[in-house]
Amino acid sequence: MRDSTRPPTSRPPAPGSDRPRPYPSEPRAPDTRWPETKATEARASETRATEARAAESRTEVDYRPPVVGVVMGSDSDLPVVQKCLDLLAQFDIPYEANVVSAHRTPELAHEYASTARLRGLKILVAAAGGAAHLAGVMAALTTLPVIAIPMPTALGGADSLYSMVQMPAGVPVATMAIGESGAANAALFAAEILALNDDEIFHRLQAYRAEMRRKVAEKNERLRSQLA
Repeated sequence: MRDSTRPPTSRPPAPGSDRPRPYPSEPRAPDTRWPETKATEARASETRATEARAAESRTEVDYRPPVVGVVMGSDSDLPVVQKCLDLLAQFDIPYEANVVSAHRTPELAHEYASTARLRGLKILVAAAGGAAHLAGVMAALTTLPVIAIPMPTALGGADSLYSMVQMPAGVPVATMAIGESGAANAALFAAEILALNDDEIFHRLQAYRAEMRRKVAEKNERLRSQLA
């Protein structure tokens, strides 16, 4: 039996019990975004996380057959064409890249274009400068979609652009802008074509657009802060 004259033994306070309790959080403002926008942004976030995990864990060689064939008139075009290759890789689209000259190696250009479909390619991307006939030659020898990237030149690339865009009726070439912008759009245009029958590429395109919108919103907030 406990001695009633002894004060009860006090227990030490629980760890952290002396910390101040946080104030209740304020109610959150209602989310007024369209449901489609919220779903797209959520999918974009999920896609970015998946791609990051895949990039960290991917160690094996990609043995998938290429579906996009990228040709350039010279290896000096590579610094510009690299933007196209990088985006194709970002969208996980298998591709091949080769140097093929319409003027210096006409036999090779003929063989490459005429056998492209048989080798499993679905889209051709041709980059050239000056008297840039490479894309036109490719388009003349295959019914696959051909996307052209005009290279910058001493004339600003206008000669490349006109050589590619002024195709006669019956032999279409989808000509992009001059330089790196055109190289980027060539990859995106190829992705849009492939996305017609590939839901994974379609979702990656949606995520890419959502990321662009996010970056524009950030730039707008930065500008408003600077001008405030």
